[in-house]
Amino acid sequence: MTPRDPAAAQAVAAVADSAAPQPETPGPLLRLVRRQGIAFALVGGFNTLLGMVLTIVWLTVLNGMVSEDVAAALSVALAYTVSVFIAFGLHRTLVFRVRGHLLRDFVAFVGVNSVGMVLNMVLLQFAVSVLHAPARPAAVVVMGVVAVASFFGHRHISFRRTDSHPAPADR
Repeated sequence: MTPRDPAAAQAVAAVADSAAPQPETPGPLLRLVRRQGIAFALVGGFNTLLGMVLTIVWLTVLNGMVSEDVAAALSVALAYTVSVFIAFGLHRTLVFRVRGHLLRDFVAFVGVNSVGMVLNMVLLQFAVSVLHAPARPAAVVVMGVVAVASFFGHRHISFRRTDSHPAPADR
């Protein structure tokens, strides 16, 4: 088959569509915005803001207890610990509207978030220690960059539904 073959194009489109989680029934957020990408951005934006606020709160709490270098990385980890549960629930119910595979979805979600957390820690540590950037503004910038990368992980890993992992029939 050549790329110009309509059957091949349909097959590629079908695979791409099956890789992206489709909401079973739209929840209130999807009924409001009608596009999953926008809903994801809204929930992700909320969670990113929550993570930023929690990181800054932890930076403030840890101020003077540990060095600024240690506080920067530790603040990100503590913020992720709280926000991962909130983010999972919001994405699962408001954006992807998937059923079944709760443990698989959560493990995948935590995996994607863990990669994000490591990226946040490494990049924030680099910004504070090597670039000598102030911790709070650097945390905001780094978390924004990592949030964009996380979109792809959640869409294609965390809530993915394929023929090999369909939602259970007993809803």
